[in-house]
Amino acid sequence: MLKRIIAVFFALYAALALAAVDVNKASHADLTQVKGIGPATATRIMDARKQGPFKNWDDLIGRVKGIAQTSAGKLSEEGLTVNGQAYKAGPASSSKPASTTEKSAKPAQTAGKKQEKS
Repeated sequence: MLKRIIAVFFALYAALALAAVDVNKASHADLTQVKGIGPATATRIMDARKQGPFKNWDDLIGRVKGIAQTSAGKLSEEGLTVNGQAYKAGPASSSKPASTTEKSAKPAQTAGKKQEKS
């Protein structure tokens, strides 16, 4: 029983290890295997990588046209990594809910001002 559990554990670990594609080490073909990366994006990644390896996700986003924070999150979910690290949303993503709250508060403030004038 213990041998079976250990064998399943190693099989799952191997599957997860093979699923990750590091942007600094992957070939063009490896990159196109990631859902969301087509041949054109893979070529842009390879061209940008000629300048040097990507330091982190922000470096990748800044140097490769067509990869933004939203697409970086999706690519990370599909197994793309930068130096073995998955994408973690930065401060820009966490500020979106705050701006949505501010927008929804403005009509209420406007309605209050109209009532005061009446």
